[in-house]
Amino acid sequence: MQWGAALKQAEHHPVLLEAAMEALAIRPDGLYVDGTYGRGGHSRALLGRLGPQGRLLAFDKDPQACADGRQLARADERFTIHRGSFARLTAVLEAEGLTGRVDGLLLDLGVSSPQLDDGVRGFSFMRAGPLDMRMDPEAGEPVSSWLARADRDAIIDVLRSYGDEPFAPRIADAIVREREQADIGTTQRLSAVITDCLPRRIQATARNHPATRSFQALRIFINRELDDLSELLEQSLTALAPAGRLAVIAFHSLEDRRVKRFMRDQARPAQPALPMAPRVEPAFTLVGKPVRADESEMQRNARARSAIMRVAERTRAAGVTS
Repeated sequence: MQWGAALKQAEHHPVLLEAAMEALAIRPDGLYVDGTYGRGGHSRALLGRLGPQGRLLAFDKDPQACADGRQLARADERFTIHRGSFARLTAVLEAEGLTGRVDGLLLDLGVSSPQLDDGVRGFSFMRAGPLDMRMDPEAGEPVSSWLARADRDAIIDVLRSYGDEPFAPRIADAIVREREQADIGTTQRLSAVITDCLPRRIQATARNHPATRSFQALRIFINRELDDLSELLEQSLTALAPAGRLAVIAFHSLEDRRVKRFMRDQARPAQPALPMAPRVEPAFTLVGKPVRADESEMQRNARARSAIMRVAERTRAAGVTS
């Protein structure tokens, strides 16, 4: 078992950077949105391709990411960052009179390397720290508090729905038993509870740490990641200008399935309600095939191994045609 290898800290490299820039088909005078600023890798590359009239809006829940973004905003007046979920996009665009004018919208989903590397944030089972996992540690409920009050069935549902965890009932039982003795307040304690309750044969043959699925599930749940993603995808229909691009980089199947389904459905012509009704053109056209990192990028950045990017373009006349 090589679980300890995951602890190796690496520099933060934006995943699929050049592919994302190409996918957005950047216009120098365009308006773009980076829905997941992180440490600004994609944003800085995008700004480097914009001209003086170009503009970039960014979002992030993480206060440390926003602090970095504010420094960038002070240095570059073309850039603005908003603290909070990218699901606020519609509200921000409406407030600034920019609805329907976005030329490109980029999402790099999931947790960033700096967040995983900071044990205080509680995202990683490989680093000691409080069991928090909130993208914004000043809002919402930490995982430790939720686990202290959630009933067995709720825990099972989260582990299954957001982590595809086959041992969800066994893990939920172990959590309930453990919390009767003492609070599960740290990443290491939860990791030990999960690991200790699983069959030894599973531990001996597992490719990943036994707590991987559970930590993923709890993080996605506590941050409403899939809910926010669904809201943003729907908002892209009104946010994007004709020929505007939507590019989404996902890192696990739950995210990617949601993106794939949305893009596929929106790229299909709507069926007329009546035989003689006018045909409704699709809202998007798909752009190319799904993009994955090449071998050289995967060697530089282990996080890129699971990345997949899908791209769609807003149609110029997504309305009714005769």
